This record gives sequence, structure tokens and C-alpha cells, in this order.
Amino acid sequence: MTSRERVFAMMDCRPVDRLPLMPITMMFAADQAGVKYGEYARDHRVMVEAQLHTGRKFGFDYVSAISDPAREAADLGAEIGYYDDQPPAIIEDKALLADKAMLGRLDYPDPLGGGRLHDRVKAIALFKERVGGELLIEGWVEGPCAEAADLRGINTLMLDFHDDPAFVDELMTFVIEMELRFARAQIDAGADLIGIGDAAASLVGPKIYNEIVHPFECKLVAGIHAMGARVRLHICGNTKRMLAGMGRTGADIIDLDYLSPLAMGREATGPDQVLLGNLEPVGVLRDGTAESVTAAIAACHRDAGARYIVSAGCEVCRDTPEANLRALCDYAFTHQ
Repeated sequence: MTSRERVFAMMDCRPVDRLPLMPITMMFAADQAGVKYGEYARDHRVMVEAQLHTGRKFGFDYVSAISDPAREAADLGAEIGYYDDQPPAIIEDKALLADKAMLGRLDYPDPLGGGRLHDRVKAIALFKERVGGELLIEGWVEGPCAEAADLRGINTLMLDFHDDPAFVDELMTFVIEMELRFARAQIDAGADLIGIGDAAASLVGPKIYNEIVHPFECKLVAGIHAMGARVRLHICGNTKRMLAGMGRTGADIIDLDYLSPLAMGREATGPDQVLLGNLEPVGVLRDGTAESVTAAIAACHRDAGARYIVSAGCEVCRDTPEANLRALCDYAFTHQ
């Protein structure tokens, strides 16, 4: 069974020879390859080489084109800070949509137009050339709440939910169309699965999530499925109050951060939902020992049950000891 076959079998509720292994590595992968993270985030060739080097070294079942949340905003014209060895960052106090009227003047960025979206599409195409059929290839888009926060400013968006819900609806409608165009380009280039990162969604209450954010997440998931790809939904932070809603999005994989217990996730999403996570990236994976990592991931597996993919709750920290990450990997290699 190839790595790609293994992940698809898990998503399709078919037997697997062992647990799939899909930890997020970005800065960790750059460090493993001996490159600065600024290069990793801005040059698809550097990213691909770092992902392949790290994935093969540790035995991951996939490669991913995730790097930072500023790609869409950058191609729309937002002011972005670029750094030598840190991820690009949106300049919060210079938000592109500080003036709401600006939304009506925005055009959808061309995913093949030579910008940062195109760079990610090129990464997918290069992955397809190098490992197509062997490893699962993951593309990535921002979720409706996360991208709305990137464009409007996260604090301002939180006020908009209460002060101007009609504008929020208009903004998220724009976001979903943009992300579906971006997803289409990645799928056409060879992506098997599209990750949706909707980190800001964990900051709203269950009422706003269920009434406003969740319907847009569902539209994004359904649109990607209609293009023939699978979906992984990742919401950073504490999502305890929205776990059932996440399960109802239809995402093939629900990716839980360490603040949201897997046992709670299993109860909320049902027996057939594939869960991924949720080992604490800092306190356990980085700061623990190989033995404590093994014990913690075994507990994750126990709580999640058979429909489970091994991973940390979020990105593997760049200074994680190799022995600790290998303990995580070894668990996947030896369990079903």
C-alpha cells in the first residue's frame, strides 16, 4: 500500500496496513533542509525540496504546500511583511479592507497570474511530477473566517459580526468564490486534497459560528468536493463548542488542535468521521521525551478510535527534537 493509497483508504473507510501519518511541518521542514523560512515561503522550488527531504526522512504519507496565510491577501494587494527566517505576515493596522467600500472594487486574483497564489500552484505541479501516485499531495486555502480577518483586520471583523452582518455576508461570499478558484487551480495541478485553514473561527462563539461561518465553510467544502478533491478542515485553537458543526461541514478529515480533546471530537462528529491530531505541539512533542510522546499519541489513538490519522495538534515546532518526532512516526508505523 502506497502512502497515497493509505490516506485514501482511511478516508474511504477501507482497511489500512497502518495508521496514516500527516504532521504539518513548515519551519521544521525548512530547518531540516537548511534553508531560511523566507525562501521556503516565497519560492515553490525551495518548499518542494524541503517537504520531500523531511517527508522521506521521517516517513510521512503526504507532502503539503502550506506555508503561511498571506498568499490570497498578498495577491489582492494587501500590505505584507516579509522576513528572512519567519513566515510572511499581514500588516494588521493597514488592513486592505479597513474601508469596507474597498470590497466592491476588488477583483478576484488570478491563481495563474504570477503572484503568490501561482507559486503555490507551481509547488503542487512540481509535487505531482516528483511524487504523484506515491505520496498524497495537499494544497491549501484560507477558510472564510480566516481570510475575512486577513482582509478586514481580525479585531474589526469581530465587531462586524455584530455591527454589520450584511457586510460580513458579502465579504465571505467574495472569499468563497476566490478560494474555490484557487482550489481549482491547485486541483488541476495535481492536488489530491485541499486543506482549509480557518483559524479565526475559533475566536467566535457558537452562535456566530453556526449561523454565519459554518454555512460558508460548508459551501467551500462542497465546492472542492465537486471538483473531485478531498478536504481537510483545520481550525487552530479551542473548538470545543463547534465540533459538531465542523463534523457537519462534510470535510473528509477534521484536524483538531490540542485544546479540543479527541474523545470530545469523536462524540461530536460520530464514529465514521476521520479525525487527525491532536498531540500538544509544544508541551508534549517539543518539550517532552520520546517516551512521553509515545504515551500521549497512544492516548490520542485510543480516544479517536480506528478512524484516525497521526499528527500533532498544529504545526510541528521548528526546534522539536528529532527523537520526539520519530517517536510520533514510529507509533503510526506500528499501529492500525
